[in-house]
Amino acid sequence: MKLNTLSPAPGSKKTRLRVGRGASAGQGKTCGRGVKGQRARKGGYHKVGFEGGQMPLQRRLPKRGFTNIFKKQWIEISLAKIESNFNAGDDVTPEILHERGLIKKAKHDLVILGNGDVSKALNISAHRFTKTAKDKIEKAGGTITEIKKAAAAAA
Repeated sequence: MKLNTLSPAPGSKKTRLRVGRGASAGQGKTCGRGVKGQRARKGGYHKVGFEGGQMPLQRRLPKRGFTNIFKKQWIEISLAKIESNFNAGDDVTPEILHERGLIKKAKHDLVILGNGDVSKALNISAHRFTKTAKDKIEKAGGTITEIKKAAAAAA
């Protein structure tokens, strides 16, 4: 193989369309842009959603809903997950759950859900427990500690 014999693969190179070169070329006179109007002009395109100065649809429609910035967010974890990842007598806190990769960052409040069964006595600390979760933990001989958030210091 020699450098002077190299050539691109067949069909990989396409010649550009030469517009405005006469009627017989198929793209003469108006060059495929039609007659007059914004799209026929040089630089004659507009941003997405522009309707020629008319009030755009997304501004004409009524807006619905809002995002509540004070919404309480909870991290939920089931008893089944706790049961399979802890031994009898272990302490279960949001920090330990985070270290073991069972929950993401423990910045939101933790809720223990009653899905699954508990056969071990565990000491579980969380911000909230469902009624079935409380019953199951206490039947297994475990203890429940509800974590209370410290109120903001009054100035």
